[in-house]
Amino acid sequence: MASPDALTPTTPARGSVDWPAWQRFLLALVGLSLALLLAFEATALRVTGRFALAVASAITSLGLAAAVAVGTIPYLARRTVLSRLMLRIEYEFTRAGVVYVLLMFSIALAAINTGNNLLYLVLAVLLAGVLVSGVVSRLMLGSLEIELDLPEHIFARRPAPARLTLHNRKRVFASFAVTLAPPRARRRASGDLANRQVLTEPVFWDYLPAQAAEARHLDLTFPARGRYAQEGLRLATRFPFGLLVKARRVPLSREVIVLPAIEPTAEFYEVLPLVSGEVETVAKGRGHDLYAIRDYHSSDPARHVDWKATARSQHLKVREFTREDERRVILVLDAHLASASPAAQARFEKAVDLCACLAWHFYEIGAEMQFVTQGSETRMGASSSVIYPALERLALIEPSADSGLLGRLPLAAPGFRIILTGRPRRSIASGLWSTSYIVFFDSL
Repeated sequence: MASPDALTPTTPARGSVDWPAWQRFLLALVGLSLALLLAFEATALRVTGRFALAVASAITSLGLAAAVAVGTIPYLARRTVLSRLMLRIEYEFTRAGVVYVLLMFSIALAAINTGNNLLYLVLAVLLAGVLVSGVVSRLMLGSLEIELDLPEHIFARRPAPARLTLHNRKRVFASFAVTLAPPRARRRASGDLANRQVLTEPVFWDYLPAQAAEARHLDLTFPARGRYAQEGLRLATRFPFGLLVKARRVPLSREVIVLPAIEPTAEFYEVLPLVSGEVETVAKGRGHDLYAIRDYHSSDPARHVDWKATARSQHLKVREFTREDERRVILVLDAHLASASPAAQARFEKAVDLCACLAWHFYEIGAEMQFVTQGSETRMGASSSVIYPALERLALIEPSADSGLLGRLPLAAPGFRIILTGRPRRSIASGLWSTSYIVFFDSL
């Protein structure tokens, strides 16, 4: 068996011969030599009148030179010390750039076949335009820094105000027509994006003076809860001629946790009246002193029926007791999910959103609250101190195939429990039915 050191890739030490680079360099010399010979041959064939062969030789010569320029020069430049001092610029042809290159090739072929000095001069001007475009683009993209400010709490499907600031650190030169966009996301084999990015739309600056900064105010909307990461942005420009899109990567490392949506859903409006009635019923029954006897309502528990008063009045009567403390709610999310089907996953996401809406509702009315889920539990306390830790846990929670959370819940708890679970109804202990309101995933 090979040792671990044998499996570790090594780089050439300082002073050693970089044989792959030398091989690529020698191959480039051979290619350029052949291109030069083919160019001379094309001239000779043109003089003898064999124009078809002359054109074929000229095209082959240009192809060899282009292959060396694309395949060898960037490779050698990356292995030099000078490359560390230069910006890594990515190039992409625009439609105008493609037309420009085709025009250069046409003029180059015409110049080789005719030997016209004016055509060579025009070709030199066109090549100089490409060179000038590269130098100016380097000035536009150099010494630019970005700053991204986000709010402390971000909710899914709700616009989050953000500020993106571009700083021009150059002392003399301004920057024109600069676009800041997310890098092109790499896709996995399944077709999903490798990561969810914070910034998804490009932002444009038409002019940024030297030693200045300009901010853009954005409304970022995240479609789903979870973790979003931004590892760098792509700074691009087409200035000055629009022939090429020149871009470089700007370092930016940001990670945000997007909380579940708290906008009321249809499920929330269906569950809230039932939950509120149960909570209020339990709150009224906490005391021991009789407050009043009144007519029975359909939402009243049977244990509060006053049978003596009922017999006297011939109508159902119930007892109300004094309220000793404020309402207390224990919100429990059991992430048990037996199936991994898309429909089950969708119901789980609805349950997470419903749990977040309920937590936010009890936070708004000032109730005392506790949140319990797999591997996480808050203390019973003011909802203002519980709400954001609970929402952050909901933002990152994932379904579990096996969980014993409900089995560990104490039957006697200092509050009314609201349980959201994906377990079947027959698996719920009888003690939980009398002290809890249970919402099943399959009912959502």
